[in-house]
Amino acid sequence: NKELAAGGVINEGYYSTLLGLKGMSHLAEEADVQRDLMLAEATGAHIHIAHLSTAGSLELVRQAKQKGTKVTCEVTPHHFTLTDSAVIDFDTNTKMNPPLRTDHDVRALIEGIVDGTVDAIATDHAPHHADEKALEYDRAPFGIVGLETAVSLSLDRLYHKEKISLMRLVELLSTAPAKVFNISRGTLSVGAQADVTIFDPELKTFVNPAQFCSKSRNTPFADWQLKGRVINTIVSGRVVYRYQKA
Repeated sequence: NKELAAGGVINEGYYSTLLGLKGMSHLAEEADVQRDLMLAEATGAHIHIAHLSTAGSLELVRQAKQKGTKVTCEVTPHHFTLTDSAVIDFDTNTKMNPPLRTDHDVRALIEGIVDGTVDAIATDHAPHHADEKALEYDRAPFGIVGLETAVSLSLDRLYHKEKISLMRLVELLSTAPAKVFNISRGTLSVGAQADVTIFDPELKTFVNPAQFCSKSRNTPFADWQLKGRVINTIVSGRVVYRYQKA
């Protein structure tokens, strides 16, 4: 809801008060989710809700699914990994929309992944030049590089913490998004589009933005060590990325 979120740059709560930054209430998200779910129920249309970030939004989707509403939803690795406490140092690489929420919200998102309420994991990839992010927090643009760390974060935070199986994780990142948008992707079969990500779930990775394939470096996960990494990326049958140990 643009009116409720107007001018906000982080989650409304303890840290917005502590840091003197204008917050975005969880209600700004939940009000629109509730409205759109009501419209989907009334019309019978399918609705996909991107980047859910609050426990309240997730519960609204859960209840709608139980009533038979045609709704799917997604969450991002940064929203099920980080809380609004990450903003404490005014690092503009923690500025995203929707904003990072509370620990309660993070735990709810993970539970939604576990119980199947969440249909897909999305990267919310929003690269920016370093100069764009080198501003005061309230002036810097929203968004982070999401694609580079999505698989490693998902493996580290979900699979290795025994929240979901490896096959379920693969589904959330590939076949499930393809199904949501009714596109012919995400399967390994004769004649299928040869877009393939090969990863090693046990290989540790040190997040070094200087080694990103993206031209942008705006990540809040710099210097993190995660378990699991992509080793090959194939697009249309052509290897476009190959991991080389430094």
